[in-house]
Amino acid sequence: MEMRDIEIFLTLAEELHFGRTAQRLHITQSRVSHAIRQQERRIGAPLFVRTSRTVALTGIGERLRDELRHGSRVIASAIERARADARRFDDVLRVGIMGALGPALAPVLRGFTDAYPQVELVVRETHFADPFGPLRAGEVDLQLAWLPVCEPDLTVGATVRTEVTRLADITYVPTRDAPVCRWTFVWRSDRETETVRAFDSVARRFS
Repeated sequence: MEMRDIEIFLTLAEELHFGRTAQRLHITQSRVSHAIRQQERRIGAPLFVRTSRTVALTGIGERLRDELRHGSRVIASAIERARADARRFDDVLRVGIMGALGPALAPVLRGFTDAYPQVELVVRETHFADPFGPLRAGEVDLQLAWLPVCEPDLTVGATVRTEVTRLADITYVPTRDAPVCRWTFVWRSDRETETVRAFDSVARRFS
């Protein structure tokens, strides 16, 4: 039974009148009749007793009404909670990424947009010379940075990328002995929002 059919049934169970039900739902009376007949065929029993003057619920119809009312309230509450959750998030999240690291972090970015499609993710290129300038200026909400980050006004998130550092002045360094560079996202502690926390939560899946 589809949601629209449930709505038709519950409205008719309340109005006990096909015409008023159709008016209330802004549909035709024949659409109401068709929906009820279809439901009765699926259930295998009449839900209403119709006469030329009255419409009344059968015993099965009464039980179905009571159970569907409860179910519809649960669904309505769940939808309202989802809407409230959506309102907690910002419309746009700006992420600063240095140079050519964007493609390497595509899984993290895609993971966030898949999980929170209502948030527009804007990626901005930032520069190594001033890694935290755009963040402190409010131009981005999160900034990709290499560890360690020892800035008292910034919060450090999960490590999202680890790579072996290449040393240009050394001909050969065994991989096990090469220094490791770890990348993370950081944000201003005084500008932490639900959206920023959601991004960090997604990023931790890829750490």
